[in-house]
Amino acid sequence: MQAFWRDTVEFLPILMHGVALTIIVTIGSLLLSTFLGLIWALMRVSGIGVLSGLSASLINVIRGIPIIVLLFYLYFVMPDLGVTLTALQAAILGLGIAYSAYQAENFRAGIEAIDKGQIEAAQAIGMGWWQTMRRVVLPQAIKIVLPPYGNVMIMMLKDSSQASTITVAELALQGKLIASSTFKNTSVFTLVALMYLTMSIPLILLVRHFEKRAGQK
Repeated sequence: MQAFWRDTVEFLPILMHGVALTIIVTIGSLLLSTFLGLIWALMRVSGIGVLSGLSASLINVIRGIPIIVLLFYLYFVMPDLGVTLTALQAAILGLGIAYSAYQAENFRAGIEAIDKGQIEAAQAIGMGWWQTMRRVVLPQAIKIVLPPYGNVMIMMLKDSSQASTITVAELALQGKLIASSTFKNTSVFTLVALMYLTMSIPLILLVRHFEKRAGQK
């Protein structure tokens, strides 16, 4: 145990640099996936056949491509097409696109859970489609999708480790580099696991809070 604490003191400052990048990747990809997911969901429920079909096709394609392949494509293939991204940009874009499909399905489920009578009443008093969405549907749908949205945050935090495959020196890669140079695998990866857990626990508690609030309604 004493050896572990000595290793912690030695390795923690280096791993904290990885934590900073992990947080940046998670927040950046979360914002992007939320924005894109909401667009896909609104297209899906728009009632316009072309937009609905396009959204469904995009979602299916995105869900069918592994995240690691998407990251490789953005980082290694896009330069051949004239678009060069940094590893961090590719990581945020790749994870954001990958998770936008899951966000879209969450948002669509929330929107479709709203009573159709409310939508008809809003349209009866002269509200257009977008105004009805903005004032009536989305405020209520947000409350419904908060628990699954919290789960997406937790998954994105953990999946940010896949950014290490395109050289983003986040927490997992920093741990791997330290372990390969010191051969202290047990100490390093135990510390990495504890740091991921420390970041995940507040999100887990937040999801539980959202679930309890949703259950009271």
